[in-house]
Amino acid sequence: MATQVDAWSSATQADGAVTVDHQPEASCPYSDDDDGLDEVEVNGNWTPQEKALHEARLKAKAKRRLRRSSSRNSTSDSVSESGETPGGDPHAAKGKVHNNDRKSRTGKGRGLPKKGGAGGKGVWGAPGMVYEAEEPDVRDPNYDEAAQGDTVYETVVPEVEEKELEKMVNPIVLEYFEHGDTKEVEVLLKELNLGQHKYEFTSVAVSLSLEGKASHRELTSRLLSDLSGKMLTQGDMAHAFDKMLKELPDLILDTPEAPQMLGQFIARGIADHVLPMNFLDTYKGKVDCEHARVALDRAAVLLAMKKGMIGLDNVWGVGGGLRPVKHLVKKMNLLLKEYLISGDVSEAERCLRDLEVPHFHHELVYEAIVMVLESNGDTASQMMMKLLQSFWKMGLITVDQMNRGFQRVYDELHEICLDVPHAHPIMEAFVDLCYQEAVITKQLRDACPFRGRKRFVSEGDGGLIKN
Repeated sequence: MATQVDAWSSATQADGAVTVDHQPEASCPYSDDDDGLDEVEVNGNWTPQEKALHEARLKAKAKRRLRRSSSRNSTSDSVSESGETPGGDPHAAKGKVHNNDRKSRTGKGRGLPKKGGAGGKGVWGAPGMVYEAEEPDVRDPNYDEAAQGDTVYETVVPEVEEKELEKMVNPIVLEYFEHGDTKEVEVLLKELNLGQHKYEFTSVAVSLSLEGKASHRELTSRLLSDLSGKMLTQGDMAHAFDKMLKELPDLILDTPEAPQMLGQFIARGIADHVLPMNFLDTYKGKVDCEHARVALDRAAVLLAMKKGMIGLDNVWGVGGGLRPVKHLVKKMNLLLKEYLISGDVSEAERCLRDLEVPHFHHELVYEAIVMVLESNGDTASQMMMKLLQSFWKMGLITVDQMNRGFQRVYDELHEICLDVPHAHPIMEAFVDLCYQEAVITKQLRDACPFRGRKRFVSEGDGGLIKN
């Protein structure tokens, strides 16, 4: 057997093959005492399977050595000179690790307690740690706003845009024209955040009053006077009127008398200290628009005529029910006389609406019937019937006002007969005519007093009345 090995060895040397010297196991870098394996290359012509198996064994041995060296180093660092583990029980057996010890037992790391001794279940931190008061974080999911002490809630109203301002202010101004309460308007405006566009309220209110009645313009002047200094400043008022002076060419399309009215507003504003006293002086020689010049000239004339600006309080006249009754009766008589002369129903309607006394229209009915009774001929009857019929159809005179006017004539007919002896037959004819034209109801016609006809037989009958 030995002879064969020597012969094979000599044969390989003769062929020029690589000679492998047998060296001690200690000189081999991959030797392992525990395994007791001596891997020595005996032949350089290995198959691929043998070569792969050999490399896998070498890698496995290298990993085992690395694990053993790391575990030995960690154990030597954590164990003290006395052989006791730091933080362990001194009465416990040496080398025994307790389950409640808070250090890593995986063989990795430096062997120190987890989280510096502050970790573990039911632990509130490291010993001796003092927690300071922390400010609550608003982004915390458990943040409770009500539990943070006195909470102040403030309603934030977004600023009204210029495009939406007119839509929101128009109802407030139109409602004010009905009730005339400036304090309610002030409360409603405070709820709106007009912001830098608050001067637009003045221009909207004045524009609506130009399209309305004289009483509306008077109410607008009072409103601007009450809001001045509270909601609006003189600068805001001046800005608004300056804008309206520039927009006069457009305002004239709807209101031909806009320049004169705007001039009256300016004069009234200066008298009420709503506008600065030098408002007109800032426009001298700087106005190119003809309509703006007309408005400024109108304001200058009014301020020059009324010394002390006292008379400008009635620049719009006294409107509606504030007028004396005698004044209203005189106006209605003049209205009816002009109608009998001209026969213009539309002009009579305009004059009646300008009086702004819908609750006093029964006086017009009363005066119209009295004029019919005092007139000669049927012309006045036909014209008055046509006028009352027109007012009835357009709703200018209501059923209650019509009935009340006729009833007043019925009650005073016996006194009217003293001045007009033929008042009864004229009244009967006019009532029948109005009933035929559907101006009055059958009930109102039947309520008309009829004068009984007494006929004597003859003068010699002794005053007997014929049955």
